[in-house]
Amino acid sequence: MNAINLSRTGGTANNNLRRRLQRIYTPEIGVREATGKNDGPEVEKYLRYIGLSKGNSYCGAFVCWALGQAGIHNPRNGWAPALFPTKRVVWERKKYGFSGETRSTPLRSAQGDVEIGDVFGIYFSELKRIGHCGFVDSWDGTWMISVEANTNNAGAITSPDDPGNPIRAGPGEGVYRKKRLIKTIYKVANWISYN
Repeated sequence: MNAINLSRTGGTANNNLRRRLQRIYTPEIGVREATGKNDGPEVEKYLRYIGLSKGNSYCGAFVCWALGQAGIHNPRNGWAPALFPTKRVVWERKKYGFSGETRSTPLRSAQGDVEIGDVFGIYFSELKRIGHCGFVDSWDGTWMISVEANTNNAGAITSPDDPGNPIRAGPGEGVYRKKRLIKTIYKVANWISYN
């Protein structure tokens, strides 16, 4: 899988900010919970950034923390749906017709490309909302490579060519790089171009 070509995105300042964000979240791969209860020094650092204590879910906290470290305005909220306000959503999966056919839909032609550092969300039907989020690290139209927290090693990969394909985030235990089918992604938000 090829990485996203940053040269086609929103200008040098935007590209530099995306690279800076990627340099912040990538070294976090390998962070693990101390006791499997949403705890440990790094996990608690993410949670503190949004004003929560250990024991809380932290996928959204990780995203907000990394955005904040890159100097990007963000909601500082651990609730994953807070990362997908309408004005920032650049891509979403929609159902069409009576068959329930699913298609991927870019929402904006100028800003609608999914880019490195954008935030993806996965919809959980039992919650009736987005219940997990993380960063897009690569997107080719069929597969996405992600960096995400509060997940486990099911489908974790060490390189973009690994065949991982987790559908669910799974119980949390740390920060992993994963390979996911794009059809399992619900929405993608851009927190960089509209900063």
